[in-house]
Amino acid sequence: MTDKIPDGTADQTGSTPGCNLIVHAPDTSDAAPVVTGVAAIQQALKTMPFSPGVYRMIGTRGEVLYVGKARALKKRVTSYTQLSRLPERLRRMVTETISMEIVTTHTEAEALLLEANYIKRMKPRFNILLRDDKTYPWLVLTEQHPFPQIAKHRGKMEKGASYFGPFASAWAVNQTVNILQRVFLLRTCSDAVFASRTRPCLLHQIRRCSAPCVDRISQEDYARLVAQAKEFLEGHDKELKATFAADMERAAESLDFERAAILRDRIRALAQMQDSNVVNPTSIRDGDVIAVWQQGGQACIQVFFIRGGRNNGNRAFYPVHTRDESSADILAAFLAQFYDDKPPPPLVLVNSELPEVALLSEALSIRRGHKTEILHPQRGERREVVEHAETNAREALERKLAESAGQAKLLEGVARVFGLDKPPVRIEVYDNSHIMGTHPYGVMIVGSPEGFDRQSYRKYGIKGSITPGDDFAMMREVLERRFGRTLREAEASGEAGRPPDWPDLLLIDGGAGQFSAVREVLDRLGVTDVKLVGIAKGPDRDAGREWFYTGEAPPFQLEPRDPVLYYLQRLRDEAHRFAITTHRAGRSKTLVKSELDEIPGIGPARKRALLNRFGSARGVGQAGLSELEAAPGINRETARAIYGHFHPDWAPT
Repeated sequence: MTDKIPDGTADQTGSTPGCNLIVHAPDTSDAAPVVTGVAAIQQALKTMPFSPGVYRMIGTRGEVLYVGKARALKKRVTSYTQLSRLPERLRRMVTETISMEIVTTHTEAEALLLEANYIKRMKPRFNILLRDDKTYPWLVLTEQHPFPQIAKHRGKMEKGASYFGPFASAWAVNQTVNILQRVFLLRTCSDAVFASRTRPCLLHQIRRCSAPCVDRISQEDYARLVAQAKEFLEGHDKELKATFAADMERAAESLDFERAAILRDRIRALAQMQDSNVVNPTSIRDGDVIAVWQQGGQACIQVFFIRGGRNNGNRAFYPVHTRDESSADILAAFLAQFYDDKPPPPLVLVNSELPEVALLSEALSIRRGHKTEILHPQRGERREVVEHAETNAREALERKLAESAGQAKLLEGVARVFGLDKPPVRIEVYDNSHIMGTHPYGVMIVGSPEGFDRQSYRKYGIKGSITPGDDFAMMREVLERRFGRTLREAEASGEAGRPPDWPDLLLIDGGAGQFSAVREVLDRLGVTDVKLVGIAKGPDRDAGREWFYTGEAPPFQLEPRDPVLYYLQRLRDEAHRFAITTHRAGRSKTLVKSELDEIPGIGPARKRALLNRFGSARGVGQAGLSELEAAPGINRETARAIYGHFHPDWAPT
């Protein structure tokens, strides 16, 4: 399926073209106390229209508590004044509301799209939330080059290329690229590599590329391969197989056995790709199969991407919701948010009857620019595909619940070992990495009841004037930046209590010295409600014999086979891994830097031209002024600037 993402419904401010924003703010003067709950909503209702739109409930700190849409705003919002008819979740939301904001729209479908956009951006805690901040990979076929390239793509789509997807993972895209290389011999190299080749690369030797870079194939023949690849990606693989089979027979009859063997291998590769998919429904060409499963107060949603009659992979999602939400409501909220930043397919199969399915289908059709149909199949192959997705959702949720139960026991053990009042919800682990004091970095990783919270990982490039290799000073700087900034932000916002990202346990990689350095920083900042623990391997450096420092008792060790010890080791090792990879990435960036980067007016293109001409930055510095002026892309003024940089005593005449 070739697709282009249409313009979003909302702009950067969240408003929809042609919509009006109306704010019902409370009177915050000293003479008028702020009203909350039902009174605040009744005050907003005085000027609220009956038109379609989106409403937002605002809390005491200006945060968005809840976002909803309505066909008639005033009628819908009035229902929130009848607390006895509301579920407990919404009753709590109403009591915390001090004001409302509404945006009117032309239709209810537009309101549904805007609601999904707001929920995804603002993350109101009383809504069902889709936790999905990942971009999905696509397959791109460039078309502005005489010999188009096939490649994996993430991010913004641009003109002059065809996009196929989305795919559930990078692995799924890579598998498809490998098949396309074997079958259609399309190039995967960049345009720069293509232009610099003087002989075929290894991919040509192993029959994965037709080597258009060195004219081993004509532009017309390559264009024919590109057209065939497009047909295949658009789902016309049966026709291609028939064409290849007929060509193979003709080649065999004319005794061109080498070409017949090539065509045979292409047919086998196509068959392998079709057979390798778990779900390959013949009745679905382009569509998504989406199933929800609830258990233990949680829900899992599995999404299978079917494009061109092939399975492009699947992904599991775990939306945030309360226990009283139904499967149908969770799935409906998921669909609206899931397609907020990606084009819907023409068909969406679900495993539950959805409320307002016609409205949701209309909204997705607006989002796509063409009709999108939402179906709950009852029989046949489509029903089997939905049941398969449902089984995957159930098994994924059962695995997650089992892992969560094991994680909960480990956190209970951590609380017991370190004397915490309750199991920690957020564990922050810190580590440093450097080589002889160069390229120093500090990192923070976060452990939670769901495992490693990689979205909360942080990197800290050491900025202060620190003696190279002074790990204590590095740790002090990292902790001052992490907690100092959080405390300043909390003070500026006037928030009371613990910030939402406040840790319950601080784990640092080090012994008594590291512990004292961090304790000093925390005491100076007034952080007294966070448990601090140092973990050190001891003199023998044997894993399993770690010493723990808490400052409240002598250092101690855990039993070598204690599960809590293994868990703490995993946390420490993950921080160490993240610190090393961060340090290596930072070091790699500096290695590719050149003295030419310091010269004004020298960008990547001119830098590349100079290095190609003179071989190195040193060669550029040794070149004469006339040689610099003769370099491609270098004019007289730029040449004088370069020469003056390497010869500070030179005075231009």
